[in-house]
Amino acid sequence: MPPIWNALIRTHHITSRKKVAKLRTAASNYDVYALLRYGGCPGVMYCQGSESGVKDWVGTVQRLRYKDFQLVKKPAGKLSGGDGTNRDTVNMKYGKLEELESVKEFGARMEELGVWEWWRKGMGYIHDG
Repeated sequence: MPPIWNALIRTHHITSRKKVAKLRTAASNYDVYALLRYGGCPGVMYCQGSESGVKDWVGTVQRLRYKDFQLVKKPAGKLSGGDGTNRDTVNMKYGKLEELESVKEFGARMEELGVWEWWRKGMGYIHDG
């Protein structure tokens, strides 16, 4: 099985249904799982899949020119949750985009996927050191 890659993006907000539709199409085209926090500030996007799929999906986001676009966790090999469980199967559907309305829900989803600490560092909630 090829390695799983992921990336994390922050934007000012995600409110355009047209842009979300393009991201949904890109998730399907690149066979990645994408998660976004729709609505107010901040906009948060997570993507997981093959190396090329994640890089291509992130490229799609960049081309949509979101305000205050920040690639806070660049595409890289996914680090496991550390408890030995395979969390990649937790309600995971590649080729799909899922929307959540709150950062709290987003954090809970990151925990389910085994990337909570990674996500918290990317969001600036905790720092190395």
